[in-house]
Amino acid sequence: MGVVWAFLIMFVLSAALAGFLAFADKKLKVEKNEKLEALEGIMPGANCGGCGFAGCSAYAEAVSKGEAKAGLCSPGGDDLAAAMAEIMGVKADKVERKVAFVFCKGDKVAAAHSSDYSGIRDCRAASLVFNGSKGCKSGCLQLGSCMKVCTHDAIGYDGFGNVVVDRDKCGGCGQCAAVCPNGVIRLVPYEAEWAVACNNKQKGAEVNKVCKVGCIGCGICVNKYPESGCVMNEFLSVVDYGRSCDQIEQAAAACPKHIIRSVK
Repeated sequence: MGVVWAFLIMFVLSAALAGFLAFADKKLKVEKNEKLEALEGIMPGANCGGCGFAGCSAYAEAVSKGEAKAGLCSPGGDDLAAAMAEIMGVKADKVERKVAFVFCKGDKVAAAHSSDYSGIRDCRAASLVFNGSKGCKSGCLQLGSCMKVCTHDAIGYDGFGNVVVDRDKCGGCGQCAAVCPNGVIRLVPYEAEWAVACNNKQKGAEVNKVCKVGCIGCGICVNKYPESGCVMNEFLSVVDYGRSCDQIEQAAAACPKHIIRSVK
């Protein structure tokens, strides 16, 4: 008789537990987000953070909730924006592709050095020691911190030791710009053809002391060629890509330091 009662008790407990689990599963079940799954399936997987979110999954989740718009992913470009918009049932906005450019051509010959740095081969570490070994404290330190974070293998050295970006490989995530301690790397439109390859805003006399190829703020590109797209930012000429750049080639030829360079 005791065995029968034990069996009945176990049966009742098992039935109750099964009923409770079924109830809990129904009440606590997380509804499947089909849009989120579809979005995650088409993300590039770069996890670069260029969209402003902590990786592709976080961005996809924000879009699925209506908290972010499709088209913030530079590596994915227009094709990804269109696919995301189709999943969400909205109109796709055109994505302006941007790429990184290094605004410094001060190699070992052109740029003066104020000290010798023999520490960790990292720009951020070098910047902590007198802001780097270069006389120009706004220039590229050329130690490759940007290369270490580039997920597209788009950054390397040219034949003179300058850091350069392969614009066709660049995904425009901005990771390299974020780790550059001197702000030498910035994003420019992929369609841009020219840039003033300097980051020094000092007066010309000071620039001449530390670099042979630095902008001296003479203003020729701005004053003589008003349709060049160049504008002055303190004593540094920069290209405003929102303006007409019809005279940029003439301005480049007239630049005494020849630092208005083609970015292609």
